[in-house]
Amino acid sequence: MTIAVDLGTTQTGEPAELDLEELLSTRLLVQGNSGSGKSHLLRRLLERSADWVQQAIIDPEGDFVSLAERYGHVVVDANRTPAELTRIARRIREHRASVVLDLEGLDAEVQMMCSAAFLNGLFDADRAHWYPMLIAVDEAHLFAPAMAGEHSEEARRASLGAMTNLMCRGRKRGLAGVIATQRLAKLAKNVAAEASNFLMGRTFLDIDMARAADLLGMDRRAAERFRDLETGNFVALGPALSRRPVPIKIGSVETAGRSGRPSLMPLPETPREAMEDLIFTVSEEDRAAERQRPQRTFASASQRPEAANAPIATRELLERVAAAPSLCEPVDDDPRTAEERAAAVDAIFAEMLDDPDAAFRPVPVLYQDFLTHCRLKRLRGAETDMAAFRRRLSLARAGVSVETEDEAWQAVVGRAADLPEEMQGVYMMLARAARDGAECPSDEALARAYGSHSPSRGRFLLSFMDERGLITADADFRGNRVVTIAGTDWRTCLPEVKLDALDEARARRAARLARS
Repeated sequence: MTIAVDLGTTQTGEPAELDLEELLSTRLLVQGNSGSGKSHLLRRLLERSADWVQQAIIDPEGDFVSLAERYGHVVVDANRTPAELTRIARRIREHRASVVLDLEGLDAEVQMMCSAAFLNGLFDADRAHWYPMLIAVDEAHLFAPAMAGEHSEEARRASLGAMTNLMCRGRKRGLAGVIATQRLAKLAKNVAAEASNFLMGRTFLDIDMARAADLLGMDRRAAERFRDLETGNFVALGPALSRRPVPIKIGSVETAGRSGRPSLMPLPETPREAMEDLIFTVSEEDRAAERQRPQRTFASASQRPEAANAPIATRELLERVAAAPSLCEPVDDDPRTAEERAAAVDAIFAEMLDDPDAAFRPVPVLYQDFLTHCRLKRLRGAETDMAAFRRRLSLARAGVSVETEDEAWQAVVGRAADLPEEMQGVYMMLARAARDGAECPSDEALARAYGSHSPSRGRFLLSFMDERGLITADADFRGNRVVTIAGTDWRTCLPEVKLDALDEARARRAARLARS
């Protein structure tokens, strides 16, 4: 059965239809500058096909959540852990639910990680659940960038890999990508090249017009027509659309997004004196909001702004961690004691660090996971700034807990303040092992506590602390490392010597000589 989706009309007034079954096999790319009508086109396509095929919309701006009320889409708040998003995606495929993944309000890097986890969950679903499904991705250049930008390499690779799987390998799993982008030059070529259907909207830059013309099989002179397209007009080409480039005008839609086309309105006729009063007078609502807002550490932005990011002494940090008022402050009517709330925060850190990859994931991603867990446990984790979280995470990775009853330990904590904050956790890890008389942590363990995969990083950390007189690192004749903490008699022990076959032979020979 052929399902024709009505997109609008052609220049001759005929219906512009899209073959839905063909689209599921050939995918679709929509391109157009901001304001050309891309989101309107996607909305028209999704509305007209909602009754025929399962849908999932990757929505970075929250514009498509309005489909939920009219067409029954489930809105998935992306502010969750990667494991939760993957599990939700698999259940979506199992139960054939149409959803909108709402990424609004998240940082761009977190949006990339969330969309990657969600798409991977759809892609890795059980073979029995490979039902046909449209995957619409608005602003696809954010999730499949053509080149590295300000985002971390881990986030870029994860998101680009998920988008590549969707466009290159998704067809066999029933996944049909419908991606929209402002500029083809911003979109990764291996993602764009897998689409066989194209809807090209208004474009002004020469490089984008030339690439759009190449995709549509048009000469460079004909590419000039892309500058003249009006909002909501596109040039269509592809097996699911037309065998020749055809201009079409997208029809109306039944739902509306949160952000519409800006329109002019008259300015208020308020006199200047009254306007000044409205702007500068502090209302009771403003005073209430100021009382609830965290206080800054300096009076104004001109007064030493660098003080806000100044490193905190380790002793002060450990005292804050012990009290943890910003982490453990409960919501209203929380019946738990302060100790119970602190234990809940400790449990969150322990659960996060149980993940073997947690030591190497970006701190902003771990911070988002931490805030999500705090909200689930009704803790006000959102009041914790990133710098404090980073320092606590460094100590938690090193397995260091707060110990205030020992004066010698407090002295060591004070000396740790001379190190950069990302090294303080490693130093405390060494101090704890030396005080307990345990073996010196391996290069891999030190690097992991620092957040690195490289064992050489662990050796660098030891030499760095040794050069600054905080530790003394020696080695025995077998190459086993011994670390002594400066200012104390704490010293790591040597590993238990196990005689190998050669040592045992030498011992027996010495015994025979002694007897003779």
